[in-house]
Amino acid sequence: MLKSDDVGTRGDGNIFLHVSDSSYDANALSGCVPLDSRSVERPVSRMKTFDLSDFSDLLLELYRLAREKALDDFQDAALNLIKPHVPFDTSIWGTATMRPGGVDIHQVHLHKTSQEMLDAYELVKHEDVSAISLHRRGTATDAFHSKTLFARTECGEFLRRFEHENYFVSMETTPASGFLHWISLYRTDREAHCTADERDLVETLRPHLMQALSLNRSHHQERLAPHSPGLKQGFAIVDLRGVIYQADDLFETLMCHEWGTEPGDLLPLPLMSRFLAGDEQVVARTLVVRRHVEHGLLFLRARARCRADALTVRERAIAHAIARGETHKEIAQGLARAPATVRNQIQTIYAKLEVGSIAGLIEAIRPLQ
Repeated sequence: MLKSDDVGTRGDGNIFLHVSDSSYDANALSGCVPLDSRSVERPVSRMKTFDLSDFSDLLLELYRLAREKALDDFQDAALNLIKPHVPFDTSIWGTATMRPGGVDIHQVHLHKTSQEMLDAYELVKHEDVSAISLHRRGTATDAFHSKTLFARTECGEFLRRFEHENYFVSMETTPASGFLHWISLYRTDREAHCTADERDLVETLRPHLMQALSLNRSHHQERLAPHSPGLKQGFAIVDLRGVIYQADDLFETLMCHEWGTEPGDLLPLPLMSRFLAGDEQVVARTLVVRRHVEHGLLFLRARARCRADALTVRERAIAHAIARGETHKEIAQGLARAPATVRNQIQTIYAKLEVGSIAGLIEAIRPLQ
């Protein structure tokens, strides 16, 4: 299978791809454009005007977009960036699990197409042999001509209805779980056949597109939860099926300590169940996890439990008021409570936090911020 390090340059500076892959089953799909069975060097037709620095500029621009674009805007921006070099009209970019009945979509981004198309696909996905064949090959890219591949099938009718006449599919698969990341690029022009050179270019760009998407999500998470000095937090990004897309070492360590299992591909079921039930925060035996839902993903941050987690809601409000510099009389007035009652609650708060000063209290409740 083609890897990104198979990209090289000739003496004239043109980029070529060194292809050596004989794993394609020529009998499986008559509509595929098969890789050559010999090891060859071919110029990439869509990159003829590129020298190595131009290709580098393309990647640098992709990673710049990953840093600077908002979560909702990045995938469209990335697809528009590559469109002049591999022309297409619409695209689907997402994650799924391959099931006996076809592709079970987890999270998806639709580019220049509609939810109606995705709903229609659900009715014919069991016939999508292009996805099935790529999944069997693991990590791969191929090109398809709808009329040839799906002559008289419901899937063929679906493709004609939404003008998916020619298309690329590029996929990364986790063999053990069947989980996959993929990008599909569709052309509406029946005569605009996908070339082998274009397919190789899509194969070369795929790992960069996937990595840039991961970076974009990480930057988004940093904006959601800026670094707080002295507060150790672990971070993870999970889809609504509980599949972990990204997780740092601290997050995995906290999960392992709480549930006694080695880090895996799925969020622990007790935690995921609480989030699906609508909980914004889960306080477990040894840790606290908060969630933010956006773009079909859970952005999670976790920390070890602390003494401040034992405070009641009223005690937390009083503790924060003390941290702001309010006196017990001002707090009592704001809460419509007797000053003596508030004074007693303050004593309880100090005892629970095991501190003896306002400075100690401020430090103790920092994780609650």
